[in-house]
Amino acid sequence: MMGETIIPDSISNPICTGFHPDPSICRVGEDYYLVTSSFTWFPGLPIYHSRDLTNWSLIGHALTNPKAIDFNGMTDNDGIWAPTLRYHNGTFYLITTAHGCGGNFYMTAKNPAGPWSDPVWLKDAPGIDPSLFFDVDGRCYYTGNRWDFKSAWPAQCAVWMQELDLQKRCLVGERKTLAYGHAANAKYAEGPHLYKIEDHYLLLMAEGGSDYNHAVTALTAKSLWGPYVPCTVNPVLTHRHLGKDYPVQSLGHADLVQTPTGDWYAVFLGKRIVEGGLVPLGRETFLCEVSFQNGEPIFNPGIGVIGNRLKRPLLPWTPVSKTDKQNDFESSALSPEWATMRIPEQPFHHFADGNLFLSLRPEMADSLVCPSMLLHRVHSHNFSAITTMTFSTCQANEWAGLVLYRTAKGYYSLLKGKNEIRLTKVLLGKKTIIATLPWKEKSVILRLVAKGATLTFYAGLSNDMLYQVGEVQSVDAVSDNKVNRFNGTGVGIYATSNGK
Repeated sequence: MMGETIIPDSISNPICTGFHPDPSICRVGEDYYLVTSSFTWFPGLPIYHSRDLTNWSLIGHALTNPKAIDFNGMTDNDGIWAPTLRYHNGTFYLITTAHGCGGNFYMTAKNPAGPWSDPVWLKDAPGIDPSLFFDVDGRCYYTGNRWDFKSAWPAQCAVWMQELDLQKRCLVGERKTLAYGHAANAKYAEGPHLYKIEDHYLLLMAEGGSDYNHAVTALTAKSLWGPYVPCTVNPVLTHRHLGKDYPVQSLGHADLVQTPTGDWYAVFLGKRIVEGGLVPLGRETFLCEVSFQNGEPIFNPGIGVIGNRLKRPLLPWTPVSKTDKQNDFESSALSPEWATMRIPEQPFHHFADGNLFLSLRPEMADSLVCPSMLLHRVHSHNFSAITTMTFSTCQANEWAGLVLYRTAKGYYSLLKGKNEIRLTKVLLGKKTIIATLPWKEKSVILRLVAKGATLTFYAGLSNDMLYQVGEVQSVDAVSDNKVNRFNGTGVGIYATSNGK
């Protein structure tokens, strides 16, 4: 029948592609809401909505007040870490860590799309990865991790709990360590979440660090304060036993949600590998079904491993409108998918006559401040980005154009200057001019094409007359390494006067 909606039996995994690490999820009625880490991207803490756990739309950000946090001087791996999203008695609660710039805080909202309150900073809340749990009596409990104690083995961390008084807006009462992980030598126990499931409590946590050894483990207790006993099926989710050539790696940091019909699902982070073992997109949000066996969680029952597709959740199919792939800048505001790196002290862009104008400012992509740069998350290993730009200058220090950015020490830029186009690569902090192309025209079309592990850059006067700039490049500059660690990759536009 013409126009009939075809509902798939299976869906793609990850469900939120590109830069979407440390997912947390909650359900209110038939609506699901999800938040991920945002590090130094601003606005921060993106909030997504879905009705079928498959089709997600960005409905807002929790961190929109430029005065709330100062990211200046923070590396791209600092900033907003591992949020948790919960709902209780008509209010949404979001708790997270501002790593290197304030510590742990929570925010509240009646509508998850915003507005959200300013941060409520929690004193004497050491460590990272805070989570909230509302028990059946309505009392709220904080869980987090810490390492400020004499460890018995390398990388030992403690998961601890204390009541959070939401009226007094502070931690109160006894503080207790619940676990150090599921084994006697567990490393980096973090990302804890508590749940009350039937007659027992479930403590879910990440272990092993956020790279190859990442895993999800589970412990159960008959009472809130424990003792928490490791489940016999631990780790309940990992790919570290599959070897480093497996195409999906580093699974961990899971959060559970139950559907109205009683089915359970988990969201969690993972990395997709391209040729050469590279990870250009960073950590993404995956989904799988969860069942319970003797009170212990079984992730992706009958399958165990996570692939690039999964059986569609049996929920009413609810497609969402796709984000426009082309932005003509004809409105007076940027779409919510655009972000700055760190927080601008003053606006550096404006709109006029269907164009977006960037101000030339001294700040650079290499510096740990907010440059004149607007980024959009990269969602695929295979994509192209193209922009038409008009720019002329008499100054040798002024440049503008296209950027593929992961961190201040890992990016590519294809920029127009005084009389040339320049392709620059920054890998592990080392800057190399790859190629130049003489260019005296005021206008230019700049394009980059990504295919798996490779990047090709172009410039020209029209779409059908583009010249390749330099040789084909590797995505290694924006892939995971010792400086590109936690965040993800963005593509966008950039202008700078290089410190002058």
